[in-house]
Amino acid sequence: MADEITQGGDGGDEDGEGSGGGHAIRTFPFPVDLSLGGVGLQIGPLGTGRTWHAEAPLHRVHRIDFHVVMLFAAGPVQHMVDFTEYEAAAGDVLWIRPGQVHRFSRAHEYRGTVLTMQPGFLPRATVEATGLYRYDLPPLLHPDTARRVALEAALAQLRREYEDTDTLPLSLHTAVLRHSLTAFLLRLAHLAASSAEADRQQADTTFTLFRDAVEQGFTTNHSVSAYADALGYSRRTLVRAVRAATGRTPKGFIDRRVVLEAKRLLAHTELPIGRVGVAVGFPDAANFSKFFHLHTGQTPVAFRAELR
Repeated sequence: MADEITQGGDGGDEDGEGSGGGHAIRTFPFPVDLSLGGVGLQIGPLGTGRTWHAEAPLHRVHRIDFHVVMLFAAGPVQHMVDFTEYEAAAGDVLWIRPGQVHRFSRAHEYRGTVLTMQPGFLPRATVEATGLYRYDLPPLLHPDTARRVALEAALAQLRREYEDTDTLPLSLHTAVLRHSLTAFLLRLAHLAASSAEADRQQADTTFTLFRDAVEQGFTTNHSVSAYADALGYSRRTLVRAVRAATGRTPKGFIDRRVVLEAKRLLAHTELPIGRVGVAVGFPDAANFSKFFHLHTGQTPVAFRAELR
């Protein structure tokens, strides 16, 4: 994490109750008490030797409930987000959103600036304008020179405001931070939305509705026809929309989401394999194991062992 940003928090379960008994994905919270002035963000240099939480070493897969934006000054750097490896070069930006799992690379040195932000720090209108929860967008962004320079300048200004805790009363200091953060995030959101993939996905209402329906129902419903019927589309229309947006079939899209959730549960809980299968819509443990092996090349047991 950051050489000058000390992360903390008591850790908790996904539901925030801390009572999952190992049956919910552990989530590490944003440590408001360790940010300067107790505000809902931190900003500082990337480096080694820090962690979000004492029980979550950076090189292990872990989950966070806050935003992380890393602007790299050197590369290449490999970083895993939701079990996909991304390679960032100097000038690239990695945006990790609440609920996503990720892991730092042991083999690469991280250099640049990191911003962490607590959900709720910005007003709702700003959240919507900046696309803070556009999970359909890729985490890794490649700004051109002009956009990179603008992002670096905005981030540097935000860091100066963050570190200046003496000039203004806390209420005004926090308000200035929100404005500076909004300026930076608007630039970042414009960069994300300007890609051809982002534009295509945003414009495709059919795919958006399907994506949202899958997100709500993938733990019990794996049927393309059932989703098509519920949304009022023909199966052929759904196939065209999903393939145009993702390059995948609707069944491939559903299966990918199921596999991701299964990986999260295998990585973050002590649930028996059969219980993991039930949680993602497979009452029969053998069928779940066959499905997981088909899509990952590993058994659930082997995948879990590899992460431990």
